[in-house]
Amino acid sequence: MKSRIIAFLFVVAAACVYAAEDKTDVWQPVRFFIGHWKGTAEGEAGTGTVERRYEFILRDQFIQEHNTSTYPPQEKNKTGEVHHHLSIISYDRQRKTLMLRQFHVEGFVNLYALNQAASTPKRLVFESEHFENFNNAWKAKETYDIISQDEFIETFELAPPDKPFQLYSRNHLKREKA
Repeated sequence: MKSRIIAFLFVVAAACVYAAEDKTDVWQPVRFFIGHWKGTAEGEAGTGTVERRYEFILRDQFIQEHNTSTYPPQEKNKTGEVHHHLSIISYDRQRKTLMLRQFHVEGFVNLYALNQAASTPKRLVFESEHFENFNNAWKAKETYDIISQDEFIETFELAPPDKPFQLYSRNHLKREKA
């Protein structure tokens, strides 16, 4: 009988902890992104434009991002290019952190975790943990600097093995008004 009472109390305590965790808005740091965005892109591919959309999916369990960056032909990129990627932001309850998975048209899949120590309410820093179809000795970093409720700058940096991060691209996006 005593073991049943202890088991019951354990279940009740676990439910209370889960309920308390559930009331915390785990999406607060990234809720800002929900909506449509347009802006400028610059970096290794040259200069161009970027269009992006963030939305909750699957009963608000994830945030999905659709991105299209268009680089017209230019001196730095003679043929130009259109880059597509899809991202999914999730919340890892065990680690208590946001995760970012990017699926690129080139076949790369990047897995990032939010670096909470480097992040602030106005700056989110996601650092790579793993790549599919790319060398895992490399590192990548996505930094989002929030300028205002309707504007942010995204910086993507890469680091070859045993080298410092180098800027690969910088996007400056503004919210599209409905």
